[in-house]
Amino acid sequence: MKSSCRKKDHIILHVDMDHFFSAVEEREHPEFKGKPVVLGASPKGGKGRGVVKTCNYEAREFGIHSGMPISMAWKLCPDAIYIQGNYQLYKEVSKSIMAILRKRSDRFQQCGLDEAFLDVSAIVQNFKEAVKLAESIRHEILWNEKLTCSIGIAPNKLVAKIASDHKKPEGLTVVTQGSIKNFLAPLPVQRMIGIGEKTATRLNQMGVSTIGDLASFNASVLVERFGVMGTRYHQFAHGAYESEVVGKRRARKSLGHESTFEIDTSNHGFVLQRLFKLCRKVHERAIRRSLLFRTVTVKMRHQNFRTHTHGKTLPFSTNRLENLWKVVQELAQDNLSGYEKIRLVGVRVSNLRPTDGQTTLA
Repeated sequence: MKSSCRKKDHIILHVDMDHFFSAVEEREHPEFKGKPVVLGASPKGGKGRGVVKTCNYEAREFGIHSGMPISMAWKLCPDAIYIQGNYQLYKEVSKSIMAILRKRSDRFQQCGLDEAFLDVSAIVQNFKEAVKLAESIRHEILWNEKLTCSIGIAPNKLVAKIASDHKKPEGLTVVTQGSIKNFLAPLPVQRMIGIGEKTATRLNQMGVSTIGDLASFNASVLVERFGVMGTRYHQFAHGAYESEVVGKRRARKSLGHESTFEIDTSNHGFVLQRLFKLCRKVHERAIRRSLLFRTVTVKMRHQNFRTHTHGKTLPFSTNRLENLWKVVQELAQDNLSGYEKIRLVGVRVSNLRPTDGQTTLA
């Protein structure tokens, strides 16, 4: 008797932030919203010698794109907002976003500052559950960072990445194993990973304008024209891609929790109350995992999204709630001394080690 069971499909998420760098600038400068924003070299009144690094969707409507000479961008839209960017800020925001993504999967692979793959095959049972997970991820990023992302869900990395770009911005596209062919076929051939402008032009000259055309094209001719890449292009056009999400969850180096207030607050008593709740959560996790900690860090984000972290390393390892709470109160005082409202607080412990049967120290 044949078994009715079949191998469970891989389910991969590709999370791609929407025009990440310019979106961060719009968040920091609300007056930029709705206006074309271009990041890169100074245009110097149309005489700049650098290139466009990235731009928002409003700028793209004028034909501006990454890699374009900044002088050409100026000619296309001299009224755009041109900025050189704050890359330290982008790195900090990226770190916060990747922390949100990393905790959602045992296999996580970051690609640059603004995108990542998550293999959620062991976490969700089917694509329906994957959609719920993706929606939860988008909501958490928007709530915590006021930034949007697009997510592609598919059986492999290749199709997931193409899917995440399918309905930008704020898109969510699902491609199951059975729908890969129909999804890829009508897309322009340059949407295929690894096919740049020059290769796309050569393919167009051969009568290949869509990925479907590429899938049905004679594989031998592709090899003749493009060598070993011809074989890969043909395989990719059929949605075949073997590369896995290579990242693995690293050994636990810290435990932490964060909380974003529904309304920014300057009520210090309320802030401390929330910090104590976070301390209890962190403490419970430390006890459950049989871990001791030495370093305590408090994070506070103000209403202008400026984030401050303060840490302290104890002379001993502990897992006592009273020790944790004492240090957290001490570290919080610097940020509670002013009148600026607070948006988010967090508590993290690190310098972890197993208890080895020891319940508390100090």
